Amino acid sequence: MSTTSTADTLLSGPRGRRMLLDYVMDAERIRRPEPHDDSFGSAVFLASYHLDPDRDSSVLFGPGADEARQTVVTADDVAHRLSEVPLPEVTEVALRSALAAATDTARYWQDPDGEDILVTTEPVRHELRRVAEHIARSQHSQWWTTALAETDQWVIVSLDDDSPDTFESTAAELLSDWHEHTLAAEARAADRPTDPKANWSGYWWSNPSVRCSTRALFDGTPAELWFVEDSMGWKRIAVRPVDAPAGARIYEIDGAQAWAELCRRFPLEVTADKRHDWYRTTGRSGRWVIPNWQLVAESYTGVHLTVMGYLAAAGTAIGVDDETASVIAGWAPDATCWLTDPDRIGDESRTWVLDDSREHPDWVEETQQ
Repeated sequence: MSTTSTADTLLSGPRGRRMLLDYVMDAERIRRPEPHDDSFGSAVFLASYHLDPDRDSSVLFGPGADEARQTVVTADDVAHRLSEVPLPEVTEVALRSALAAATDTARYWQDPDGEDILVTTEPVRHELRRVAEHIARSQHSQWWTTALAETDQWVIVSLDDDSPDTFESTAAELLSDWHEHTLAAEARAADRPTDPKANWSGYWWSNPSVRCSTRALFDGTPAELWFVEDSMGWKRIAVRPVDAPAGARIYEIDGAQAWAELCRRFPLEVTADKRHDWYRTTGRSGRWVIPNWQLVAESYTGVHLTVMGYLAAAGTAIGVDDETASVIAGWAPDATCWLTDPDRIGDESRTWVLDDSREHPDWVEETQQ
């Protein structure tokens, strides 16, 4: 992809725009660690607070809180301060940090927050193009468009010492359970109000409940340690290596059109269960479908979501046909969901522990005693 095309893609989706904002926020914090009233971060905080639909339930306290509630910072003000932030050389750590933050703040069960609204405004979005082009020129972002890395794939087997996955359940069994659960949830939701604004919530994910893997990043950590939607704050994660089945047929989701095509070929209606959550996150009212993963498994070994596909399309209302749409929700960037069993699962696991004692948390491999 050209620099311009990549920049356009990064600016097209809510997670992409949020990643760009987080990148600049990190860049300014590194350059000016101490808080400043005239900082870009301060402007983002105040502008986002007033744009946030839930600001009435937000808590501002401490010295200056009353003044902050009364201070009006416009999108033009934020854009002006954004234009003055120097952009440092792109590093793998900086991109990982921004992508992790953008993934962690995804929420498909309520309205977009103030920051997600702020980056849709014309002045801020215009200034974010400089950031998008800066990142697009970096070699460290090139893997975001690549297909499944067939080597060095890692699957999570336990979280915070929960019972480890023994791999006794096959992919076919997991898909059967997923299908049964999805149909039952849709049936239970049939009696819910059809008004999408009604105060109801359901199962908002659209990924299959199967084993998923991600590649190892530049420092050896599996990508999914960092990139998690709706994280539960895990501190200790064990992983095992997996090998793609021989002759694996992988469906690549590199954007909205690829997801829409999958939904058109293998549709499963989930309107009753998703109606209220997905209306809140996208603003669209209508019928919803997701891929019927049991049927997808008859044609494909696995499904891989590229990082760029995630940044451009996750959390958006993706039109499938004249009557239906879908949402990529609950996925991790670079995740491959395996619809058939891998050829090999490594016997030895590696355990990573979150070191949050420093300003920037890091995953550190636990040494064997």
